[in-house]
Amino acid sequence: MRAAPRLLLRRRPLPRRSSGSAHQHRALTFSPPRRRCACQGSPSSGLEEQEEFEVLDAESGTVRCAANYAPLTPLSFIERAAAVYGDRPAVVYGESWSCTWSEVWERCLRVAAALATRFGVARGDVVAVLSPNVPAMYELHFSVPMAGAILCTLNTRHDAAMVSALLKHSGAKVLFVESGLLDVGRAALNNLAGDESSATALPVLITISHDGDCINSAYTDYESLIREAPLGFDIRWPLNELDPIALNYTSGTTARPKGVIYSHRAAYLNTIATALTYNITVTPTYLWTVPMFHANGWNLSWGIAMQGGTNVCLRRFTAKVIFDKISQHKVTHMGGAPTVLNMIVNAPTGDRKPLPVIVHIMTGGAPPPPSILYGMEELGFIVYQMYGLTETGPATINTWMPEWDMLPTEERSRLMARQGFHHHIGIQDIDVKNPTTMESLPHDGKTIGEVMFRGNTVTSGYYKDINATKEAMAQGWLHTGDLAVNHPDGYIQLKDRAKDIIISGGENISSIEVEAVIFSHPAVLEAAVVARPDDHWGETPCAFVKLKTNVDATEIEIINFCRDKLPHYTVVFADLRKTSTGKTQKFILRQKARAMGSLVKT
Repeated sequence: MRAAPRLLLRRRPLPRRSSGSAHQHRALTFSPPRRRCACQGSPSSGLEEQEEFEVLDAESGTVRCAANYAPLTPLSFIERAAAVYGDRPAVVYGESWSCTWSEVWERCLRVAAALATRFGVARGDVVAVLSPNVPAMYELHFSVPMAGAILCTLNTRHDAAMVSALLKHSGAKVLFVESGLLDVGRAALNNLAGDESSATALPVLITISHDGDCINSAYTDYESLIREAPLGFDIRWPLNELDPIALNYTSGTTARPKGVIYSHRAAYLNTIATALTYNITVTPTYLWTVPMFHANGWNLSWGIAMQGGTNVCLRRFTAKVIFDKISQHKVTHMGGAPTVLNMIVNAPTGDRKPLPVIVHIMTGGAPPPPSILYGMEELGFIVYQMYGLTETGPATINTWMPEWDMLPTEERSRLMARQGFHHHIGIQDIDVKNPTTMESLPHDGKTIGEVMFRGNTVTSGYYKDINATKEAMAQGWLHTGDLAVNHPDGYIQLKDRAKDIIISGGENISSIEVEAVIFSHPAVLEAAVVARPDDHWGETPCAFVKLKTNVDATEIEIINFCRDKLPHYTVVFADLRKTSTGKTQKFILRQKARAMGSLVKT
């Protein structure tokens, strides 16, 4: 690609706030010179513009002005990456597509300019994207907020009905659709066009194509949008750091997704915290196996820019592709749900390759079984077990202590499966509480309560649903609906979702613990446990199991294997449907288990 022009860095506006008391907060004006980049030459003489600043405390002499304050935003990460790492590779895709950071910066500016000038996208408008992890999906994480808009990345496994419902709810003004999902995107727009209850205009559809794709001339294509965009666009920096930057719909394992709002401030803080915790040093190479539509790729869509790294994009992948890309690009970091780790651990020998460097892999989305964590360790990966929600982003980390290296394998695996402490500067506190009394529960590793968060990286709320927001944040804490225990050393360990706990004979049975035991059977590839109605016990565990390829096992064999550690339960062999974020859709399994009726007849 051609070299991008030298950077022109523009000063961000200082947001105006209403003043407090006349004594402490007085709006004054001063005239600072315009911020300039060294490559622009010397600034013109004289004072160029009036600017308001705020006296915070007249007695102590503190002020807030452009010299000491700018709204926090991840857009500053790509601005810096282009200036510091401009000639280094930023995004690679396939065997022939690559861009440097200065080129990505210029491309993002052009897309932002096109959104603003060609399609009339204004501050606060929503721009939706339906795409796998291709370069355009990465760039839109910057270009959409550069235009002052809110990025809404949609789950690529949604059907047209769901996509149209989310487009209607979000009020998206523009919809980017990757070529492989064009049929879904067009069908969603057709649904919207036929919806008489929808008062909003249809979003403009823009296609994302690749080399070799047949470009549909009926729509504007992403690359042509870049070529035809005007130059010299002024970034619309956030006026307030609490302005929304992203709208992320939850994965919808149990009900219709809710729109989770991220602010520029929360995204900025969570990005820094995730990079620090995940040991992402300068110029990493990151393999994109986490969907970018899931919580903005766990904030690393912005985080890799912050560290001037290289993004290795993947449209789709298998275990063989993962090992090939690690070997080809010397990947240092990646992420994935437990299903991705399972794929790696159970990869055929012929698909594996030795790791050329240490690979740090962050996992979350669902608690991984200890056997899978140990298997990754055996292959040479360093696993970071984290926990969070769409509403928080990555929020805890299982901080590993050096003395644990000397423990027996089974004990190390048990410790690895815990979710850990609140892990970063953005989360003020995490606790396991009684949701009725809001009392903190004892750190005994036994008493089960609800996990709750509060801090600067918690969502700003649910889009267009103030009642759901108030309910989720009642009494000053974000209520997660996840059940856990607090261990004496302060580490938390998830036991279940509140709706997934199995109550049998008055005792709580953790589906996660049952799944961990079943996973340890050598024939089992996947397992999910839900409650089955029982006339005597109330409920009993029902395990849905998928076996490894070319391996046989019967229900009785698996039950006998687990007999000493588990209560009596049912085994059903089946494929386990998952969300694209790796979570088993247990609401489907619960329906099947209820239809099976009581295990023990009265």
